[in-house]
Amino acid sequence: MTASASSASAAVAAVDAEPLGRRLLAPIRDGLAVAGRNLIGLRRVPRLLIFSTVQPIVFVLMFRYVFGGVVGAALHGVSYVDYLMPGVFVQVATFGAVNTAIGLATDLQTGLMERFRSLPMARSAVLSGRTAADLVRNVFVVVLITGVGYLVGFRVHSSLWGYLAGALLVLAFGFAMCWVFAVVGLAVGDPETALAASFPVLAPLVFASSAFVPVRTMPGWLQAFAEHQPVTVTADAVRALMLGTPVGSQVWSALAWDVGILAVFAPLGVWLYRRVV
Repeated sequence: MTASASSASAAVAAVDAEPLGRRLLAPIRDGLAVAGRNLIGLRRVPRLLIFSTVQPIVFVLMFRYVFGGVVGAALHGVSYVDYLMPGVFVQVATFGAVNTAIGLATDLQTGLMERFRSLPMARSAVLSGRTAADLVRNVFVVVLITGVGYLVGFRVHSSLWGYLAGALLVLAFGFAMCWVFAVVGLAVGDPETALAASFPVLAPLVFASSAFVPVRTMPGWLQAFAEHQPVTVTADAVRALMLGTPVGSQVWSALAWDVGILAVFAPLGVWLYRRVV
């Protein structure tokens, strides 16, 4: 007991003796270390990454060839595949955020969170590292789905910069949604329950949006929700950037949603982490 107390005191003294600049950068350093740990896990278990890309590919093929003829008739001057792909990018980022909930719930269930808690590291590092790793995974998936989209006829009608701006907007939204599902994973503490609890959040956001069909084709009572929720706002902004249509304030609205989500769920996730671990 005395040795443990002495070690703890020495660790605290060492932290206090660090320069102020290093202490301020410590949360970033710790978050990157945790992110690296999670990315190594993907490399060692590549099937996790493979199966996370199968679903969006199935969505592209299904909506392109099964529903494209019907939905395309409701569009004016835009091919359905060009309308569809920006929505698929947003859908991929939203669905991919579920991995954050499952990963955190798994770490909590296996006791890894307690081990992290005992280390001299920032409390936010576990969450920021997990969300950063999932952001890197989303980069790979967006690039892959872009290639699949080109194979089925998708084309960017603006410019390379329009595509890159749209992709960055997708990644920003996916990062914000990772914090939403981080809260879900910490709240339930079980990977199976985290997956089940995520669907009631995912379904209305993704399917009651403009990701796959125009909002104007929905019943009037549903349009009020569909027009003003973050998936629709982000999908419309990405679509405008990639297709070269007027952007207006859509990009700023999408960024406002991202900032608002992070402002609410990042502090909530850190607070919940401190309570459950």
